Amino acid sequence: MIPQEKLTDPTVRAFVTAVNSGDRAAFEALLAPGATMADDGSARDLADWTDREIWSSHGRMSVTRESAAGRALTVDYRNDTYGEMRTAWRFDLAADGRITHFETGQA
Repeated sequence: MIPQEKLTDPTVRAFVTAVNSGDRAAFEALLAPGATMADDGSARDLADWTDREIWSSHGRMSVTRESAAGRALTVDYRNDTYGEMRTAWRFDLAADGRITHFETGQA
């Protein structure tokens, strides 16, 4: 496992930290206006998905691998709904460092 404070990309590090600490405000501050996301290749409503998959189900990320300068992660993701699963995450960032799009899915 890679400790979250050792993750290479500062925005991705802040994303993981916000998820793991249950800090929705910090998480939302990382998103660019109009940010989008996809789960297993299908576009999802970001607010609905994060509420269901992260916030109300107490999602937690344990990063096992990073690549693409820290913008691609392999994660053991756990929440109260599905238990633990190996997932892949990829992040696209704007010039100001905020997240414009992220994708997740089974790894």
